[in-house]
Amino acid sequence: MDSPTSGNPNDPGGSFPPRHHEHLSFKYPATMAMSVKRAMVINGMTTEVVKVDEIPFPSQITKAKPLNLLGHGITDIEIHFLQIKFTAIGVYLDPEVLSHLQQWKGKAGNSLAEDDDFFEALVSAPVEKLLRVVVIKEIKGSQYGVQLESAVRDRLVDDDKYEDEEEAALEKIVEFFQSKYFKKDTVITFHFPATAPTAEIAFESEGKESKITVENANVVKMIKKWYLGGSRGVSATTISCLANNLSAELSK
Repeated sequence: MDSPTSGNPNDPGGSFPPRHHEHLSFKYPATMAMSVKRAMVINGMTTEVVKVDEIPFPSQITKAKPLNLLGHGITDIEIHFLQIKFTAIGVYLDPEVLSHLQQWKGKAGNSLAEDDDFFEALVSAPVEKLLRVVVIKEIKGSQYGVQLESAVRDRLVDDDKYEDEEEAALEKIVEFFQSKYFKKDTVITFHFPATAPTAEIAFESEGKESKITVENANVVKMIKKWYLGGSRGVSATTISCLANNLSAELSK
């Protein structure tokens, strides 16, 4: 298997985080670097933010409905005892998602974190979802696109759902990221509406934004699974945090 990064860990040209089946080292607990304070102004209103590795995430984002920040974490690897952080992640969900997870009511967070059936139900729940990904280490957009393509394709192949339509949809995503450069604090969002099996991917850097819509339902589902796929999710800290917070919400 190819090395996950270049020989020089400080080289922005090094590969993006390893694929989901490569070994990651997650050194921080699910509540890592978290603090809440009133600091972020959105649409003229001050809102609470959660700090994820010193990167502020609003506690709520409104799309079709208000979506609450119910999970957060980072992607990172360890090379020669040096931790390299790539992105900070925030998972926003319609609180209605709890009604689709009632069979796990009373389960502890550490138990849910290891329950892939729980995360399958979360991914499949017909509620609005949004992923906010903020860049920590600069990389080329083409590297991120290839990692997303590889992770999604592997999952589709495993489920025997990789056909010409899925290949074309993935090529469109790779092309979208191809010419972009992920500077520090670049924001990538994945918006999954409740009303259609589509995804809107937005790229925002230095005040400029571009978007693409993915309409292939199989590809959309596997993008969700890349970030929300339980034991195969790209960020163990995000999965653990999400499991703990949803466990607490289900217990109310």
